[in-house]
Amino acid sequence: MKRNVLIVGAGGVAQVVAHKCAQNNDLFGDLHIASRTLSKCKMIIDSVNDKDAMKTPGVFEAHQVDAMDSGAVAELIRSTDATIVINVGSAFLNMTVMTACIETGAAYIDTAIHEDPAKICETPPWYANYEWKRREECEKAGVTAILGAGFDPGVVNAYAKLAADEYFDRIDEIDIIDINAGSHGQWFATNFDPEINFREFTGEVWSWQGSKWVSNKMFEIGKDWDLPVVGTQRAYMTGHDEVHSISQNLDVPNVRFWMGFGERYITVFTVLKNLGLLSEKPVVTAEGVEVVPLKVVKALLPDPASLAPEYTGKTCIGDIVKGEWQGAAREVFIYNVADHADAYAEVGSQGISYTAGVPAVAAAMLIATGEWDVKKMANIEELPPKPFLKQLDTLGLPTHIRDEKGDRLLSF
Repeated sequence: MKRNVLIVGAGGVAQVVAHKCAQNNDLFGDLHIASRTLSKCKMIIDSVNDKDAMKTPGVFEAHQVDAMDSGAVAELIRSTDATIVINVGSAFLNMTVMTACIETGAAYIDTAIHEDPAKICETPPWYANYEWKRREECEKAGVTAILGAGFDPGVVNAYAKLAADEYFDRIDEIDIIDINAGSHGQWFATNFDPEINFREFTGEVWSWQGSKWVSNKMFEIGKDWDLPVVGTQRAYMTGHDEVHSISQNLDVPNVRFWMGFGERYITVFTVLKNLGLLSEKPVVTAEGVEVVPLKVVKALLPDPASLAPEYTGKTCIGDIVKGEWQGAAREVFIYNVADHADAYAEVGSQGISYTAGVPAVAAAMLIATGEWDVKKMANIEELPPKPFLKQLDTLGLPTHIRDEKGDRLLSF
């Protein structure tokens, strides 16, 4: 039986999800997309129609909803007969959208941990702060809730599970590397929602080392990595969702996340932070107007979706895994390389949105076929990785490996 899909959100990632769902609507049923701004949803559907992306004739409708209102989301789920909800809106929406799914019985998919708008850079354990507290609810309701089904978190979690299953008897270290070696042509811009982007890096940096949480300052620890296709790239250790779930679910004593930043980003970020312009706390101007500095900065920066037409270059994201295999030390790098121009040509989005959105659709497809319809809450590394990685290959995100045999494409 085909499963109707509701996409929540109307940004760059939602556009990718919409196109990929349309390209595979023979598996899904009716498609729906909703956000606070109806016109953005209609623009995404227009882009799908412009690309003639619908594989078979079918329904694709736009809706307006306040996704912070779980009752309104539940009502929309019922009215559309949606049985799979892909939440690619703001990270502030996770709890309300999940509540609506539990209430209606719809499967739930997101791409990042929940964030409380009133809190900046919450300390670990991240998933245990919100999502994992609702495991029992999901299981009792028989609701499949797939957490962190983007690329990182998401695909990198599947890479870690694949390494544990196929390449190691014991894993000692996982370093997740996220490099965007592309150029958007703007003097300064963020690749995803500026508010979420800046909030992610304004606090402490947490890593899992020696089976405990270790704290550092942002940009305190940098390292050059020699990577396929993109070459040697500088990345800095920072905190990230998957550090928590992978370390706990796969029992790995050392898990770190590294993201590439250029000198201009670091300089601008540092100045904005030191001036207080990344604060989420309201201030009053001399004219008596109350403003939130972070939201003002967001309003002044380019919409990440607008970067897509001029974006060039590639991304390289993956896991460097170290441990033991058959009594000997081993190191492998499992990764993907994506191209910004290719993403724009296919779905009208840049590569960062593409790598985040495609995996969510792969997860929805596996729920629709029953392979991942587990009727409980799960992070990606708790699920069989091969069906997921095989689906990603068909959707445009193939998996590569670098090991003692060299670099090669993996098939599943």
